[in-house]
Amino acid sequence: MLSKMREVLGPRPWVKVAPLLIAAVAATLWLVNSRPTVDVVAVTRGKAAQVVYATGVVEPVVWAKVSALQRKRIVEICRCEGREVQKGEVLARLDDVEEKAALTELMARRNRIQEDVDRTRGLVERNVTSRVALDEKLTQLREFEARIAAQRDRIYDLQLRAPMDGIVLRRDGEVGEIAGITSSDVLMWVGQPKPLRIVADINEEDIIKVSPGQKVLLRHESQSGAPLLATVDSITPKGDPATKTFRSYFLLPDDTPLKIGMSVEANVVVREVENALLVPAEAVANGQVWVVEANRVRPVKVRLGITGSRMVEVLDGPEAGLKEGQRVVSPARSELTPGARVNLGGGKLP
Repeated sequence: MLSKMREVLGPRPWVKVAPLLIAAVAATLWLVNSRPTVDVVAVTRGKAAQVVYATGVVEPVVWAKVSALQRKRIVEICRCEGREVQKGEVLARLDDVEEKAALTELMARRNRIQEDVDRTRGLVERNVTSRVALDEKLTQLREFEARIAAQRDRIYDLQLRAPMDGIVLRRDGEVGEIAGITSSDVLMWVGQPKPLRIVADINEEDIIKVSPGQKVLLRHESQSGAPLLATVDSITPKGDPATKTFRSYFLLPDDTPLKIGMSVEANVVVREVENALLVPAEAVANGQVWVVEANRVRPVKVRLGITGSRMVEVLDGPEAGLKEGQRVVSPARSELTPGARVNLGGGKLP
């Protein structure tokens, strides 16, 4: 046999065969390298949840702000942050020197009018003067008594008192500072540390999906484990037309690790589906996914259900040929054609 091959190919057959082998190997490599390389992931089953995103701040259910009614200098303020206080307890006192001086003046004038009333009453009893003069003096006396009562109320308001039984959650301000009267000039926050809630803003296009009793998943940078839980308690009836949001309240359990004033991200669970067919969101393009079988791709039309940021639910996968465990191209590639051969990249295989 070898002798016959030598007769056909000559004394050096490898010289003629080698170029053919090299050409065949090069053609094979070119065909393989010309195929697009795709990453693939497996179609899985799991829980799918439709959520509504919101952001909010933790605050007590029962609490109140303590601020000044007049712009005055602080002359006394308690060191009671974190301490229990009783309703009506004085927490701070503002400068009242001017108001007390005005009260002294009013009382002196009232006393003088009182003397005039007593004298005029005696003259009326002796028929020396008319009853009208006495009535005028009595009117002046009642006027000054009303002014004295109003002035005492002003002095009382310069003593900032606890609006309820609770704990001083936070104290701002020091002796010598000027207490403001705007909504941002709060000197103290008094309230109950439990229960807590989250005041959240939800976009108006999502608020119709939210209702009391729904579960809420919370995320905060300090918590790296599983999401924290809350429950939708109520929704304000009127939204804010400027920000196009509605205020919602989420109740927190008593054992929550969140603190008052923390800001959190919330996902309100609107609907959950068990054992849903799931594919990565980036694997879907133009209503279809690319299934990889024997290194060839074929398009599969899909109808999506719950759509998340990472995974999406496929509603009619079985009818279209999509099943659990199949490999799909992720992310989807626009240059693929039905039946095209592909090389598998570093994606996770089932």
